[in-house]
Amino acid sequence: MRNLFTFFFFAIIASSHGFSKSNPGPITFPKAEILSEHTTRIPFKLIDNLIVIEAELLNQKGNFIIDTGSETLILNKVHFKTRQNDYSNSREASGVIDFIDNPLEKRLREFIIKDITIENKKSDVIDLSHIETSKKIHLLGIIGYDILKDYEVFIDMYLNQITLSRVNYEGQKLDPRQYLEKIIDTVNFKLKKHTIVLEVSVNDELLKFGLDTAAEYNQLNKRTNKKVLKYFFPSKRLMLVGASGKKIEVMAGKLYRVKLSDRIYFAPMTTLLTNLNQMNEAFGTSLDGILGYEFFRQQRTIINYKKEKLYFVEFPLNKQ
Repeated sequence: MRNLFTFFFFAIIASSHGFSKSNPGPITFPKAEILSEHTTRIPFKLIDNLIVIEAELLNQKGNFIIDTGSETLILNKVHFKTRQNDYSNSREASGVIDFIDNPLEKRLREFIIKDITIENKKSDVIDLSHIETSKKIHLLGIIGYDILKDYEVFIDMYLNQITLSRVNYEGQKLDPRQYLEKIIDTVNFKLKKHTIVLEVSVNDELLKFGLDTAAEYNQLNKRTNKKVLKYFFPSKRLMLVGASGKKIEVMAGKLYRVKLSDRIYFAPMTTLLTNLNQMNEAFGTSLDGILGYEFFRQQRTIINYKKEKLYFVEFPLNKQ
C-alpha cells in the first residue's frame, strides 16, 4: 500500500522558549481571482513559514496548508468526525521523526478551492490538533501532491499568492495566455513518487535535495559529505516535535554556497542539521537534504509536475 510521507510538516519547529498560548484571532482571506476557466490566483498567508490558504470542504470553510511534500489531501480528524465505516481500511504513514500508525482514508466527492472544484479524490484523516495548537490556527487539513499535480503551480512569495493553471497529460497549460511576469530560468527535476528531487551543489559537491513547500526550514543530512558540512555554520539548537509528540534536538545554522546551476544560486539559507535516514528508507531514495521556505522566498517558482520542470520568475526591479 502507499506510504504517506510529509518531509517536514509533521516535524514542527519550536524555539526553546515555546509558543505563546494567546489567541491571535481569526485569519481571513480575500476571494481568489478567477483568471479563466482553467486558471485561478489564490492569496495566501504565511503562518510562521507555512503557506496557508482558505478552502471549502464538506460544508466547512477553513485553513489548509500547501504541502508539496505530502502525497495526498490530508484532513484534520478533529474537524471531520464521521462514522468509522465511512472510511476505508487503515494504513501506515510516516514523518521525519516518527511513524504515524494507521491513518484513516476517505474518498471525497468534492473539494472546492474557491471556484475550482476537484472531484473524486482520496484523503488521509489524521489528528492535526498539535499543528493547530502550535501554529494557533483553525486547520482543516493539508493540500498535497494528489491535488497539485494536475496544475502548473506558481508559488509567489513576493506577492503572497499561488496561481493554479490546469495542464493536460503532457503538462501543457490549457489556458493559452502567458504569464505577465518574465520567466528567467528553468531547471529539470526528477519525480520520485510524489517527491520533487533536485540536483543541488554545495561548494561544487553534487547533492540530491527534495523540494517541499511545507518545510519551515531547510534540512541537511548530518551524515552528508564533510566537504559540504564545512559550509554549514551552526548558531543554535532547536526542538523538533513529531506528530506523536516525540521530541528531538537539532542544530540550526546557515548553509552557504548552494547552487542549482551556474546561473541559479542562493544567499545563505537557514538550515537544520538532521538525520534523514528514516525519510530515505520510507521513500527508497537517498536525499541529502530538503529545500523549503528558504528556497521559495529567494525564487518565485513555477512547478510543472508533468514536465518535471521548475521555472523561475523575475522579481520586480523596485522590490522593497
